[in-house]
Parts: sequence; structure tokens; C-alpha cells
Amino acid sequence: MHRLATKIEAILYLKGQPLSLAEILEYAGCEKDDAEDALIELMNDYAHRDSALEVVETPAGFCLQLRDTFQELVQTIIPLDLGLGALRTLAVIALKAPITQTELVELRGSGAYQHVQELLELGFVRRRRQTDGRSYWLQITDKFHQYFQVDQLPQQLELKFPLSGEENLEEE
Repeated sequence: MHRLATKIEAILYLKGQPLSLAEILEYAGCEKDDAEDALIELMNDYAHRDSALEVVETPAGFCLQLRDTFQELVQTIIPLDLGLGALRTLAVIALKAPITQTELVELRGSGAYQHVQELLELGFVRRRRQTDGRSYWLQITDKFHQYFQVDQLPQQLELKFPLSGEENLEEE
């Protein structure tokens, strides 16, 4: 039998994105107090070991992630060669997901078709056909969360740019 902290570590690793306490309880099949104690134990374990990983609580939930000090290494090993247009298209998908490809093209213009193809190939977006077969649903993947550490993004955006009002997302 594994320690609960070890089981939660495995859950966070396998999911690859922030999980709420409720989600952790569901996956681990344990009581809230036990899960909270195990999370504290796990966070302390990572804080006191010389590891590239850390367990942190973010506004989106608990996650196992690469320490910030290794972000330069990520850029070296997994270089991202996305143009500004594709990045903006990815941002729209992330903020509005799930969004239909038709809606995305209305917001971003016909160049979005190429952006979606590029984002699918890079693994940042997944697409599935709508049940009526007219368009595709688009949403971001776990790889997006891991690469961009998106759990930190909403706080940073709110500090720099209040999220009120729709921005014009047309191609420059």
C-alpha cells in the first residue's frame, strides 16, 4: 500500500495540470483532512529536496510543476517557434474554450485555419467534430498548461490588464 502523499503525487503527475482539492479527493478516494495533510507533506517533501519539480497550490488548484529556475532550460530543449498570430489564436482558444473553429475564424480571420493546424501539430490544442458535423470544437491540452504554466497567467493578466471588456483580436 502506498502512502497517500505518494498516491497524490502520482495523480498530479499523471494529470499534468492543476487539480482542485475536490478532484484530488475523487481520484485518491480519501477524506478531505487526510488529503490536506498528505498535500502539506508532499509540498514539504519537495520544498526540502534538491529537485527540479515542486508541488504548489495555485488559484487553479494543486499541481506538480517544473521550478521557475528551470524555465530557461525548457526554452532550450523545447523551443517554441510560434508567430504572433498563432499565439493570439492560441490565447483566444485558451480564454474561450471550448470554442468552435467557426467562431474562432470569425474572431481571428481565415488565417486561424493555419494557426489551428500548427497548434494541433505542436500538441497545444485538440479538436473534435461537433455532433452535427458542421465544425470542430477546439480546446487546449495538458501540454499547453505545462508549457505555459497557465495556472499563473490569470493573476499576472489581472495585474497588468483588467479583464473587463472584449479586446479586438484581429490579426495585425
